[in-house]
Amino acid sequence: MSTNVERNFRLALAISLALAPIAGALADIKPLVDFRLRSETVDQTPFANEADVTTLRGRLGVEVGKLWDTAFLIEGEGVTPVKGDYRPDSSVASMTTYPVIPDPEGYEINRLQLVNTSIPGTALTLGRQRINLDDQRFMGNSGWRQNEQTYDAFRIVNKSVTNLVVDVGYFNQANRFFGPESPQGRYEGDNFFANLGYQTPIGKLTGFGYLIDLDPLTNFPGLTVGQAAALNPVRASADTYGVRFAGDRMLGKVKLGYTASYADQQSANDNPLDYSLSYRLAEVNAGYKAFTVGLGQELMEGNGTVGFGTPMGTLHKFQGWADKFLTTPANGMDDRYASVGFATKKLGMFDSFSASVVYHSYETDRMSVDLGNEVDLQLQAKWKRFVATVKYADYSAQSGETPAIYQDTNKLWAQLDFVW
Repeated sequence: MSTNVERNFRLALAISLALAPIAGALADIKPLVDFRLRSETVDQTPFANEADVTTLRGRLGVEVGKLWDTAFLIEGEGVTPVKGDYRPDSSVASMTTYPVIPDPEGYEINRLQLVNTSIPGTALTLGRQRINLDDQRFMGNSGWRQNEQTYDAFRIVNKSVTNLVVDVGYFNQANRFFGPESPQGRYEGDNFFANLGYQTPIGKLTGFGYLIDLDPLTNFPGLTVGQAAALNPVRASADTYGVRFAGDRMLGKVKLGYTASYADQQSANDNPLDYSLSYRLAEVNAGYKAFTVGLGQELMEGNGTVGFGTPMGTLHKFQGWADKFLTTPANGMDDRYASVGFATKKLGMFDSFSASVVYHSYETDRMSVDLGNEVDLQLQAKWKRFVATVKYADYSAQSGETPAIYQDTNKLWAQLDFVW
């Protein structure tokens, strides 16, 4: 009898030891809750109608604690138009008398990933994931749109050397913010990225490479041959290598920030266009107490046929919130901008409050053609888990000098975010 009891005890102990990691992982489940209600209005010359839509975006998911050094995350996303009239997709020939607001209705798996940390100082991420590198100019999630951009990727991040971060990976699909039902909703191909950052006493020095090889997309029903050709992602297949330096330091009571970046890009793989173009960025800002001011210039070359491209970048962050230059003009872009901001951690009932104004002056890098100017305004306040944002963009074209595609545009957003 004692032998049986001992045997049963050992069996129970073995089972409990095997199940303990599973129980621990299940006990460490983190819910993911993210809702955004947004109203967007666009008035754009020469469209007959003004676009106006209210959308509700919801993300729900869970992140399971580590089991054998591996964590699991799954998150679904849905975007629902509540009311309004707009054209949600530039690659679909419908609602063409309205400006485009690229927040179409859609429901999908937003993230589905495994993260393994069994190698010291290293995280391995496999699956559909969010990737934001540096300032997101070359690779980001386009988080301003309701349906963010995610990547079906394998990513390795190593921090085993002091002050050095090695971030490399491969992705074969970019799930774009147009949604899975759009003809341009997914970019497929064999794509590699490498981002090596070293933190120095005065800033972070980063070297990067993005090797983009996208499969062609040609099925755009209702569009002209020229319109379809412009949307074909194979034209963005290119190898881009560059360097970036960004940092800040205190000068008395003033915090000085500075950023400089340079990149070289060459067409590659099956790209029908043959080009070699460069990118340059210089930016400086100064902060005193709650106030900041900044100046910057971003130069993207163009050869008259095509401009420097960043197809995986978070484009809304750059060259104005009116999104007139999501595709770099064929003659390139010279964007000179100035900003003034105010931010405080406590204002009345709000946990934080900020306000900013940005002015842009645009012209082509090649031939110096005036492309107009833009004023951007934003107010944002946080209360507990809620963030309220009001945002406005006013782009003014230069009549007689600006190509017809760049027309006067006003955009207004009001939104409320809840994240838990």
